[in-house]
Amino acid sequence: MREKIRILLADDHAVVRQGFKMILAAQPDMEIVGEAGNGREALELAGQCQPDVVVMDVGMPELNGIEATRRLADLSPRTRVLALSMHKDSVYVREILRAGARGYLLKDSIASDLLAAVRAVSRGEGYLSPGVSDAVLNDYRRHVTDPIDLLSSREREVLQMIAEGKTNKEIATVLNLSVYTVDAHRGRIMEKLNLHSATDLVRFAVRAGLVG
Repeated sequence: MREKIRILLADDHAVVRQGFKMILAAQPDMEIVGEAGNGREALELAGQCQPDVVVMDVGMPELNGIEATRRLADLSPRTRVLALSMHKDSVYVREILRAGARGYLLKDSIASDLLAAVRAVSRGEGYLSPGVSDAVLNDYRRHVTDPIDLLSSREREVLQMIAEGKTNKEIATVLNLSVYTVDAHRGRIMEKLNLHSATDLVRFAVRAGLVG
């Protein structure tokens, strides 16, 4: 028989905790090993109980869920966090996921979503409430730029030739530039992409699909 998923509930509203507790404790594969009313208590209990999953309210007094999640990694590395919030705003989602949470559940979610989220997170999978998926995708598109976009058209051209094994002199000849200018381009490319060697440049160019 599989071991039960050991859960710690962290929410400053006792009524919310009670509601979640009733839903979770009724499941044959789950057990509640502790309850906390703020982030500090949550960390203390997690250190003692080493739960599989902490259902962590994002907005708690004294120590909020984001900071508690960040610190939990040191105290109980194998514990996974399912963030709980009323907010659909992408900023909350982004911050707690960056802090280490594996899932994000809206407080008005139905019971089946809560159960699916806890099970997914306990297996090491991610879970996002359907209500926040759009916000996260839009936020991702807004914040994540492809590093290749940092390069000018000429820099991409130079990068491709470097990756193809051409020397600065050969590149200068093809592009009708001075060797000095090609070298300057190479330096700027490495700086923009935070790369430190010719090998790094080649690897990047292959990943970016500039060379086969």
